[in-house]
Amino acid sequence: MAWSQIYDPLGSPLLSTLVAAIPIVVLLAALAFFHIQAHLAAGLALLAGGVVACTVFGMPASMAGKAAAYGIASGLFPIGWIVLNIIFLHRLTTQNGFFKALQNSISGVTEDKRIQLLLVAFCFGAFFEGAAGFGTPVAVTGAILIGFGFSPLAASGLALIANTAPVAFGALGSPVLALASVTGLDLLQLSAMIGRQLPFFSVLVPFWLIWAFAGFRGMKEIWPAILVAGVSFAVPQYLVSNFHGPWLVDVISSLVSMSCLALFMKVWKPRKIWTSAKLFNRHDDSKVDNHEPPQTEAPARRISAAKAWMPWVILTVFVFLWGIPQFKKYLDALWTWKYSIPGLDKMVLKVPPVVAAAIPESAVYSFNVLSMAGTGILVASVISGILMGYSLPRLLREYWQTIRLVRYSLLTICAMFGVGYLTKFSGLDATLGLAFAHTGVLYPLFGTMLGWLGVALTGSDTAANVLFGGLQKTTAEQLGLSPYLMASANSSGGVMGKMIDAQSIVVASTATKWYGHEGDILRYVFFHSLILAVLVGLFITLQAYLYPFTQMVIH
Repeated sequence: MAWSQIYDPLGSPLLSTLVAAIPIVVLLAALAFFHIQAHLAAGLALLAGGVVACTVFGMPASMAGKAAAYGIASGLFPIGWIVLNIIFLHRLTTQNGFFKALQNSISGVTEDKRIQLLLVAFCFGAFFEGAAGFGTPVAVTGAILIGFGFSPLAASGLALIANTAPVAFGALGSPVLALASVTGLDLLQLSAMIGRQLPFFSVLVPFWLIWAFAGFRGMKEIWPAILVAGVSFAVPQYLVSNFHGPWLVDVISSLVSMSCLALFMKVWKPRKIWTSAKLFNRHDDSKVDNHEPPQTEAPARRISAAKAWMPWVILTVFVFLWGIPQFKKYLDALWTWKYSIPGLDKMVLKVPPVVAAAIPESAVYSFNVLSMAGTGILVASVISGILMGYSLPRLLREYWQTIRLVRYSLLTICAMFGVGYLTKFSGLDATLGLAFAHTGVLYPLFGTMLGWLGVALTGSDTAANVLFGGLQKTTAEQLGLSPYLMASANSSGGVMGKMIDAQSIVVASTATKWYGHEGDILRYVFFHSLILAVLVGLFITLQAYLYPFTQMVIH
């Protein structure tokens, strides 16, 4: 028998919202204040979510268990699969000296750590976000920054801050495609509307990134380079999103930005070279507490820059190839295992006012491992390993060591997804969303914050758009606002929640080998995430009510 979600089980929107927030509060408190290890904190949040869903919101226990299991499986594949294989590649390049040679080649462009941060975290990370998304850019850039001498907290936090502006068009436009699907709004119009919001923040984010790392004075010293990186990203972002579509926005923008910054550095140098990789005005960001002994890095051999970049060029090619929709469909056609979860698939009904009419929630687990981005990363890693001189037996040994290295992180990711799927199927997230929808004239601000909350909860701008896209459209129409404006605000606001979602933080801690310090990372990035999200919300409010910003809005 189908079960309909209940959004106000206590007969009081305030009380119901407070109770719905318990799993999130448990997770954040365990991580940030009680310093509980991430996999245990996620397990506590999953337990709390199950209790709330079953005892307060009336979800059958069997459905709650299946929803959590569905999330756990989805966390392992594809997200955990990406993390495992990107750490495998990084381990291979570190142990044979290729990574040290890569560092030296980037130092040839500039020895200034601020410029290196722009090149790697902002430009290079945006390319991986556009090509693959779903944790790939943070895993790649976090690992590279550690190799450049950045402390674990700096590498983790800065990689997360940088991975914001490109998120809405990540994975070849997947969030926008999902948003168009759930709202019924025109895809190209949505792409254009988001492209009239985010470019302003694509200029702001690199300034914010360098300020977070080097302080205001350190940022001021290299403002021309920051401006080049930001503007050369923002202009293509606007042009491609408005005149082509959502698919190649990040790929083109990141390549243009990277090229412009590298060329600019040939004709401009900062007066003072910043060689310290520690966070500005922090003295406690270099403590490392790994579950594994520190990994030794081989010294750089006589390896040319071309060879040093070879593994990462191969990775780029394969990630981009695996991101092409036609290639993904081809691989899915070769082999895909789909499992319709009995007792859950089409048995949970999402009902008004979240949607216009009752809609059954799908629960079909697709094990399309061939087309997963992590598989492309694995293939690239194996090919790169062979070209770097590794034998197949040694590759297998290194892979096993990588599994041991990331085992706690994989457990955490699985548990986090279990929480996310449980809140989705039980309606806890919709209860939280409805609280934002009752803000009247302030809805442009709070609707944007709803997108931020959605990504913080689900770990994905795509998932947040699926979750709240329909609610944004319906509420906007009721308030006389443009549905394109508020649907886009969900995605644009969501990008700032990417840096605080639990999955991204675990990916960052894994890439930087700072296990057990997820709470430290969360505390560091939370302020940045909240303030940037509020700034996006204020900009959306200007677009809703104030001329000339209203002229940007598509109706």
